[in-house]
Parts: sequence; structure tokens; C-alpha cells
Amino acid sequence: MKRRIHFGSVLFPLLILCFSSCSAFYLPGLAPVSFCEEGKDVDDCQKEIQLYVNRLDSVESVLPYEYDVFPFCKDDHEKRPTENLGQVLFGERIESSPYKFFFNKKVDCQPVCTTNFKKGDKADIAKLDFLKMGMQLNYQHHWIIDNMPVTWCYDVEDGQKYCNPGFPIGCLVTSDGRVKDACVINAEFNKKNTFYVFNHVDIQITYHSGAAEGWTGARLVGATLEPKSIKHADEKNTNCGEGTSPMEVPGEFSNDVSIVYTYSVSFVENNNIKWASRWDYILVSMPHTNIQWFSIMNSLVIVLFLSGMVAMIMLRTLHKDIARYNQVDQVIVIEDAQEESGWKQVHGDVFRPPRKGMLLSVFLGQGTQIFIMTFITLFLACLGFLSPANRGALMTCAVVLWVLLGTPAGYVSARLYKTFGGEKWKTNVLLTALLCPGIVFADFFLMNLILWVEGSSAAIPFGTLVAILALWFGISVPLTFIGAYFGFKKPAIEQPVRTNQIPRQIPEQSFFTKPIPGIVMGGILPFGCIFIQLFFILNSIWSHQMYYMFGFLFLVFIILLITCSEATILLCYFHLCAEDYHWWWRSFLTSGFTAVYLFIYAVHYFFSKLQIIGAASTILYFGYTMIMVLIFFLFTGTIGFFACFWFVNKIYSVVKVD
Repeated sequence: MKRRIHFGSVLFPLLILCFSSCSAFYLPGLAPVSFCEEGKDVDDCQKEIQLYVNRLDSVESVLPYEYDVFPFCKDDHEKRPTENLGQVLFGERIESSPYKFFFNKKVDCQPVCTTNFKKGDKADIAKLDFLKMGMQLNYQHHWIIDNMPVTWCYDVEDGQKYCNPGFPIGCLVTSDGRVKDACVINAEFNKKNTFYVFNHVDIQITYHSGAAEGWTGARLVGATLEPKSIKHADEKNTNCGEGTSPMEVPGEFSNDVSIVYTYSVSFVENNNIKWASRWDYILVSMPHTNIQWFSIMNSLVIVLFLSGMVAMIMLRTLHKDIARYNQVDQVIVIEDAQEESGWKQVHGDVFRPPRKGMLLSVFLGQGTQIFIMTFITLFLACLGFLSPANRGALMTCAVVLWVLLGTPAGYVSARLYKTFGGEKWKTNVLLTALLCPGIVFADFFLMNLILWVEGSSAAIPFGTLVAILALWFGISVPLTFIGAYFGFKKPAIEQPVRTNQIPRQIPEQSFFTKPIPGIVMGGILPFGCIFIQLFFILNSIWSHQMYYMFGFLFLVFIILLITCSEATILLCYFHLCAEDYHWWWRSFLTSGFTAVYLFIYAVHYFFSKLQIIGAASTILYFGYTMIMVLIFFLFTGTIGFFACFWFVNKIYSVVKVD
């Protein structure tokens, strides 16, 4: 089936800043829509409410599937809204549904269709088995009305109400009588080795009337539903009231099975809820939110305190060092008796070019590209442009920014490579443009092959892969070449002290000043400031919960920058005081080691929080995790390197060298 991607919408994030100054501005697809009752002839006022369906997913499987793959009711005149690049990459597959109704018109037990499964038909057996697999793995519907998720709200412990932006297609009672997942909501779901299909939904739509505020029609501010399992005789004899028996599908396919799908719709007016805050009831009910707010604040306070301590120690110690080294009127006897030691002793070697300077410069160029992309994306998300209501915008913005930021990547890589004394500029620019993106694309392509073999909706269509390659080779690579041209054209960065011809011998190091212990210790503090936010981010990716705390994420991002910088500077200073001048790679790896802790946490999250089963889902989880770890490694390593680079240049520019 062909899928359309509107590549004009790919450039949407680039136009945001141009229009953000307008007083009456709505993001595309996020403007309020007015609805009127049938029979009222009003311009710009819709009568029919269209319910859209998205792909189905599960917390027990990484593989999402399109709605059409399951034997549900299909829309005779199927329409697919235009998808942006982010939606396609995230595997969102939105299409119209046969559930259609008019504003403020109550519907009671309306039949939609009947799906029949004949015992002797192999195709029907395969379809029913697939439906059972979906119920066994707790696959969830995701429905959309007026760009808003249709939620299933139910009571949880401590009297709290949780609103889930999806609802299950059914549930299972195992052969040993264990009630799984949503089957706990009804005591009638008690037969062993039996599946119960949720074939009926009671939809309640809440609207805000514009009569009191002077505008025509009404705006939808809430959409909830309650799934039910009801056995109907046939489409002409539906009964959704009390006294009905549930729709059972036996574990063993022994007889023909017919499932009649029905729905009811009711409307409730509530003028206290404004259209702009209609997502609040979903976000407020997210699990553990209140506890995590306190934990995040606690973590930030600890990190700020530690960062302040590090900064204070560094400033006081350095001030004493520089003052001592720069004293000119010391007693000669004291100078002769007291032999200098410490970081000044390696001034003739501290700017000696590192080994494998080509690879380091390539990593730093890519890290700069990722850093700028992340900063702009999070800043726009803080302003509300990339909210969950604007589907796919976050990923679209990140990809487009990455493509357009090839110039700073090429410039930084070329300038540093020239500073290191490198001369193979062609190899440098090619590696900058192709090495890290190539690793990410190869991993992504292998994961996509697995998704394609499994028939998942998350498999990227071939046309989209070609489009991504076109963006990479047609825009990003040329921009990287342009940046590298200007980088090589500039003179090498001038160092504050001269480098000796003969390398100085490094004295025996203690355990804590050796490279590996220092690098391992360096990533602990930066990871400490992100692990709580990491829990939320992993939940949004793998447990399909909405992530909306972009303000806190941006704050944690800034704290991460400060922590990576100060931890790297502190360890760099200790190594220089121990007269070990190999700081180039160490500064990159010290903060970059945070990515190793991220990977360890992702492994812990997989085994302790997720219920994922199956080899394909496991491979996909760790395949996508490796992409995230690589990007985070380049990002944090670059922060640590440039902080240390600034620090070393600063301290050696203020001491007097004979």
C-alpha cells in the first residue's frame, strides 16, 4: 500500500522561527476546529466527526502493526492523512476508520461490521491466530479524534485515575486459570484457555461551547471510551445493555467464530475546559509523575551543589598555582631548594598532537553537529512547537537540523585536524561526512530489515529510505565539504606555548591518575544528573507513554553540559599535575564514558522494567539502543573535549614560561 510523505512538512521546523513573532499563529494541524450540529449551515464548521486509527503496539513486543493487518472493520473509503518524515520513522500509520458520527448526535449500539472465521479455511485460521497473538501480547488500539488521542480512563490504586492513550484489543485467561492484563476488569472473564475480544466501545466526547464566548459552534476538549466484550447474535440484533454475555474466542479453534463490532457515542458539554488545555487530563494522570518531579528536583540540586564544589576547588587551587609560578621576586635560595613540579612542567608537551588525531577530529566534528541539533530541538520543544499534539514533529525537526548542520561538522573537524598537523584533508572530510552517519544508517537498515521480515508497520518504506539517503548525500555531505573547505582555509589554532621536539618522559602514575580509572570515574557524575529523565525517555519509547516534560529536559541538558565540562576539567587538571600530558583523547573519553553508563542502564531497564519477549524484539531493542549510545557518546565526548581544550589553553596562556 502506498504511503504519502509530504516533504514540504519536513521543512516545517525551519519556518517556525520566521512565523513565531506573529500574534495570531497556529502550527499546522494544531489550529482549533469548530463543530456544529447537523442541519446548521455555518461556514468553517464541521458536522461529521472522523475517527482515525493509528498503528497498534504492545509493551511486550517492539513490533508495531498497522490496523489493517488485524481482522478489524475497515473503512470502505479509506483515507490516509499526509504523513511527515518523523511519523514515518516512528512507524505511525494513521488511516480513517468506519466509526463515523455527527456532532452532538447520540448513537446507541451502532453495528459496524461482522468478521467471520470459518473452521476449515486456512486464511481465516491464520487471521484468527494473529488476532489471538495480539490479545496474548496485549496489543493496544490507538484512536484519534480531532488530533487528540481517545483515552481509556480507569481507577488505579490510591483512588487515582489513569488515562491510557490506548486500549487493548482483548485479553486472555490462560489454560491454568490465570487472568491476564485487561481481563481483570470483568469477573465474567473466567473461562480457562479463552480469549475475550473487546468488540464494543462506549465513546464519550466532551466539548466546549463557543456561544458564551462569542464564536460559532463548539470545540472538542476530551474523548474517552470504555471497551467492552459483548456477544451479539448478528448485526441486526445487537444488544449493548446489561445481561449480555462476553464475546469469547476459545483457545482451540473448534467451531466457526463470528465477531460483531459495535459502538455507542454520547456528548457532554463542559465549558470549564479550554481548548488549549485539553491534553491536561491525560498528562496529569501519567504514572509516578508527582514522585518523579520531586526526584528530578532533588537530583538537580545535588548536581548543582557538586558542580559548585568542583568549580570552587578548581578556581582556588589554580589561583594559588598561577600566583606561585608567576612570582618573580622569590629568594634565590628557596627557588634552588624547591624544585618545581606539577602541570607547568609539561608545558612543552601539553600541546603535542595526539595519536589518531584524524579519528578524534572526525568524532568532534560529528559531536558538534549533534550538540547543535540537540540544543535547537530541545529549545523549540520548550516553546511548545514540538509537543505530542504535533505528531512526528520532534523527529522531523531533529533529522532536518542534522542534515542542515553539516557545515559546522566539517569546519570543526577540518580546523582541529589542521591544528593536529594532519595533511590528509580528503580522508578527513570524507570520514566526517560518512563514518558516524554510515554506522547509524547501517544499524538502522539492519533493524528495518528485521521489521520488514516481521511485517511490522514500523518498517520504513523503500521510498523513504531513498529520501533519507538523498537528504544525506544531497544536502548533508555537500554542506560538510563546504564547512571543511573553510576550516582548512583558516590557519591552525595558535597554541599559547611552544612544543618541545623531544617528548618528556611521563613519571610513574598512581592508580587514580592512570587513564582507565579516570575515564571510568569521569562518567559517573554526568550520568547521575540524567538517569531520572532517562527513565521517562525510555518509558516514552518502549512503554508507549507520552513524554511532555521538555522544560525539565532542557534544564537537565544544561546541567549535563556543566557537569560534563567540570568533571572533565577536574580530572584533566589532576592528570596534568601528575605530569601526564596525554589529555586530548582522555578528555573526550572521560565525559564520553557516560554513554557506557547509559548502555548499562538500558540493559537494566530491559530486564527489570520491560516484559518484551521474542528474539526479534530483543534484537530491535538493543539495535536501536546502540544508535542512541553512539550519538550520546559523540555528544558528551565533544562537550568534555572542548571544555578541557578551553581550560588547558587558558591556564597555559597566563603562566610565564622561560
